[in-house]
Amino acid sequence: MSLSAGTPVSGHRAATQRRLFLRFAIGADTYVMDTHEIVQVLPLGRYKQMPGMPAWVAGLAMYHGRTLPVIDVTALATGTAAARLTSTRVVVVNSASGAGGRAPLGLILEKATETSHYDPSAFMPSGLDQSDAPYLGPVLDTGDGLLQWLRVDELVPPALRARLFGAAAEART
Repeated sequence: MSLSAGTPVSGHRAATQRRLFLRFAIGADTYVMDTHEIVQVLPLGRYKQMPGMPAWVAGLAMYHGRTLPVIDVTALATGTAAARLTSTRVVVVNSASGAGGRAPLGLILEKATETSHYDPSAFMPSGLDQSDAPYLGPVLDTGDGLLQWLRVDELVPPALRARLFGAAAEART
């Protein structure tokens, strides 16, 4: 049986093939992230600026008694900060923090208000060299346009990961 991204599936196969994804926008394009990577969705706030960090590092917040680095995904991808819309959210994910560890990371995402189920195996490589943006994963043709899967663990380059999470990791030890 062949399944397209929007084809409903039933029974046990549905549970094993389809996953829930959060839809969001970068500019005019739609992207998704697997909701298994999401810890919490928060309203957009104000963040302590972090001088010396790239412009797409929106700043630092407190989250459950620990520091939360927050990055603006639109600024990372386009160089322009995310619009401060009522649909712009901070999505807290459990991100790779370096040395095999994990730590919370806040992602500012525009239009992050809808979820949809997709079959992960239906996504296909884009065919483009995205070495400058390794966080941009495979694509899916939904019939209404292409969706691209955002790879959370590839958002922060390794050298910056150490700067964002290194001091916090040392404080916990």
